Amino acid sequence: MDRFQEMQVFLAVAEEQGFAAAARRLHLSPPSVTRAVAALEERIGTLLLARTTRSVHLTEAGQRYVEDCRRILAELQEAEESAAGSHAIARGQLTLTAPVLFGELFVTPLMVDYLEQHPAVTIKALLLDRVASMVDEGIDVAVRIGNLPDSGLHAVPVGTVRQVVCAAPAYLQRHGRPEHPRDLHAARIVLAASSSLLTDWQFSAPEGTLNIRPEARLIVSANQAAINAAQLGWGLTRVLSYQVASQVTAGELELLLERFEPPPLPIHVVYQGGRTVPAKVRSFVDYCVERLRADAGLNPPIRG
Repeated sequence: MDRFQEMQVFLAVAEEQGFAAAARRLHLSPPSVTRAVAALEERIGTLLLARTTRSVHLTEAGQRYVEDCRRILAELQEAEESAAGSHAIARGQLTLTAPVLFGELFVTPLMVDYLEQHPAVTIKALLLDRVASMVDEGIDVAVRIGNLPDSGLHAVPVGTVRQVVCAAPAYLQRHGRPEHPRDLHAARIVLAASSSLLTDWQFSAPEGTLNIRPEARLIVSANQAAINAAQLGWGLTRVLSYQVASQVTAGELELLLERFEPPPLPIHVVYQGGRTVPAKVRSFVDYCVERLRADAGLNPPIRG
């Protein structure tokens, strides 16, 4: 193997945290992966991976080297794509990430339509209810909900979503409708713990911002599970407006405390910018921005 191939193998072992998993990912035999890493360590003259019978983890030198490998391999890929003309024609694998439900409802239709128009592109979609590192995880495009930290990434606004409290009509008939955020302390709460946006309940009131952290009797790790529990009439939950839009329209859930809602959260399409942006990234971002901005659910008309 040449040095670039050894870097790819080492990076795969570090990311998969195991030789066998890296071998499956790279379609190589485990012994060849082991030999490649050993040859790399011998040439460098230091141990990059600490091995035990149960785990593999990076040494301090390995942690520094893995970042260099990511940067060097990314620059190599960019150079090859530029030489092959992929900065003019969309081709190659595009890796993107989005929140789970948003990805299922909004991004998946976009991906399908985009792929029909760009036959030389393949897409790997990571639908996650966590903020994945675009650099560390090799992500080209991300859809982010919420206020963004300062970074060197390009961010294009495409819409907004509301943080809403909702419950089924059956629950409201039995337990009554809360009229103020403080009433939530006496309510049955289903908490979706997948995002801090949903665990820290902020409201806007005449007296200022209210921070309510109600005691939840049911805590789930997935937003859809919280929505299902609310639909069954067990209790109240807080989610993002797009996640329950169809249930609200169907009358299965009702929105509560709307006059106390905090300002809407922005949605951005985020991508890494370099000396040149590959056509696959540029074309997908343009397509994604156009489609999402045209969605009335994410860009409701301003009430006059």
